[in-house]
Amino acid sequence: MSASTGSEATPRKRRPYAPRVPLAERREQLLDAALAVIVSDGYAGVSIDAIAKRAHVARSVVYGVFENLGELLGALLDREQARAFRQLLETIPEGVDPREPAAFAAETVRRMSAMLRTTPDTWRLILLTPGDMPAVVRDRVEADRERFRHRVSDWITVVLAGRGRSELDPQLLAHAFVACAEQFGRTALTDPRRFTPEHVARQVEMLFQALWPAG
Repeated sequence: MSASTGSEATPRKRRPYAPRVPLAERREQLLDAALAVIVSDGYAGVSIDAIAKRAHVARSVVYGVFENLGELLGALLDREQARAFRQLLETIPEGVDPREPAAFAAETVRRMSAMLRTTPDTWRLILLTPGDMPAVVRDRVEADRERFRHRVSDWITVVLAGRGRSELDPQLLAHAFVACAEQFGRTALTDPRRFTPEHVARQVEMLFQALWPAG
């Protein structure tokens, strides 16, 4: 019986096989994989190899969709920025009188809780910011945060006007409320069993009732 050759003793490892899928679907798959890598390993852990491994495809599949890592990360940033701001706007309640701040704020928190459950990785990047987040990403996050603060400031202006409280500064209060909302979001992401949506919404409702009693 002849001895086994080296290639027979150590068979070559098969490359990941990627079934043919539509380009748009493959693009989303790779962006999802990149997002998962960033959440688990930070921006320093992102590479074409890491993304391909997470997506269970070969490097050539990634390069068949994106020219390089920079293009892929730019597309991911564009997608997550648009998704996050759209979701934020959807948390602003319709059919709830903004002049009733307790009910308005509680419903907003309920919607935010649903938002966090729908796309948790998107919000982990924003609320549980990785220490190695690039400046360009940080700048975009802050720009969207400022856009949302303006929306909150507009709502507070309506509330204050209806209660004759012109001495209060809506912009300053908007900073405080958005900071509180982000902290609620962090607790919901890190300890969801303790800080359930209804528990957090009720706490927010009672807080606003104490600040601005009905009437």
